Amino acid sequence: MNKLSTTAEQSTSSLGRRLEPFILLAALSLFFGYIGSTMGVANMFNTLFKTAHDLLLNTVFFIMGITVLTGAFSRVLVEFGLISILEKLLAPLMRPIFNLPGRSALAALMTFFSDNPAIISLATDRRFNKGFKAHELFSLTNFGTAFGMGMLVITFMSTQDLGTGESSFMPALIGLGGALVGGIMSTRLMQFFCKPVVGDQEIDIDFDGNAGELLDIEQSVNPQDSAWLRLLNAMLDGGKAGVGLGMAIIPGVLVISSIVMMLTFGPSANGYTGAAYEGVALLPALGNQISWLLSGLFGFQHAELIAFPVTSLGAVGAAMSTLPHLIAQGMITGNEIAVFTAMGMCWSGYLSTHTAMMDTLKRRDLTSKALLAHTIGGLSAGVAAHYLYLASQLI
Repeated sequence: MNKLSTTAEQSTSSLGRRLEPFILLAALSLFFGYIGSTMGVANMFNTLFKTAHDLLLNTVFFIMGITVLTGAFSRVLVEFGLISILEKLLAPLMRPIFNLPGRSALAALMTFFSDNPAIISLATDRRFNKGFKAHELFSLTNFGTAFGMGMLVITFMSTQDLGTGESSFMPALIGLGGALVGGIMSTRLMQFFCKPVVGDQEIDIDFDGNAGELLDIEQSVNPQDSAWLRLLNAMLDGGKAGVGLGMAIIPGVLVISSIVMMLTFGPSANGYTGAAYEGVALLPALGNQISWLLSGLFGFQHAELIAFPVTSLGAVGAAMSTLPHLIAQGMITGNEIAVFTAMGMCWSGYLSTHTAMMDTLKRRDLTSKALLAHTIGGLSAGVAAHYLYLASQLI
């Protein structure tokens, strides 16, 4: 019986793989056929290439500059023990707020100052996960990714000139509060979803995690060196790590954002000319169908704004690259900065992170539950940020 079942599964898998090229060809033909028939084939490719080029020069390198500086700053905080102090201060809040052990504060700090993948190496380290209950450990990915690339997102958002005289710093901090609400919602929901499946006993799984991967949060220079030399080395090492993060952002920005922008913006004043940032305005057309919902939940007054949260699902770096052009179109206020900060942090590439995390933890069956919980968490983060911003305007 088992052999028959295995044979059937292999046959189905083999058939699926044989069909994949034809499905991909049909999807690409439909996608580019639609855009090409609207813009013209030559204009479509010219716009795609020019948009990618402009994003690389005017957005990616700006983001990379931020990643280098924030990377250096983060490493200095680690080297001189400030991260450890923050961990101890936050630890008592973990159980009442997130229903997680106190040491989970380290997970939020690691992803906040670096990126989502940091949570994977941490969760599989036996020094860290010892004593976790099963449903708590599996919710750790939702908790950690709720703050992914937080320092980078907040710094980037805080530097935006809205052209209205309003500072974007406070809205970005309000967005952090929204991300906190989203993290609570996502973490608690994941625990609720998986507790009936995995139970609430202490975890006992033989992971393949490498304890040496925790160097990002531990001191990485010789403690015998002078304070000045440690400061210098920490800044240079952190800056180098920031370069790596900035380079990692490039594919997402150029591939995802270029396509999303072509689906977001319409023709220029002179029609389709092949210039950067022209498009077919498909996302706004879809967004207009639920404009009442977007306005009620997030305060969006322009359907084009849906591009940011949609792009954040894959890569928050790519999502951030859409912001300058949206600002240039006069679509961004402090409310959008707050909402984008909250949703950008919560949804910073979680589609890939949750899949990798559950695969590493040897529970692929929980992936869909993690994604559902975090989808709700990200939406909750945006709603919370919107209403927190409105409340701040009344003070």
